[in-house]
Amino acid sequence: MQRLAVSENGFVFDPVTGNSFTVNSTGLRLLRLLQQNKDLVEIAATVQSEYDADPREAERDILEFVALLRKHNG
Repeated sequence: MQRLAVSENGFVFDPVTGNSFTVNSTGLRLLRLLQQNKDLVEIAATVQSEYDADPREAERDILEFVALLRKHNG
């Protein structure tokens, strides 16, 4: 996650692979938390408090987001 260049409007660029993509505001928030080396529990707690999300649903969505990042950025 540290290698990703992330703009304030959600444009993400991986300088190693050359891949780029955009994320919405929630995805941007998740990327920022991941870049701060927060673990799943910390990220889920943040999502729960900031988005009033169900704990299990938040955790599932975070894991899904990370899986998509890995799939597209190796």
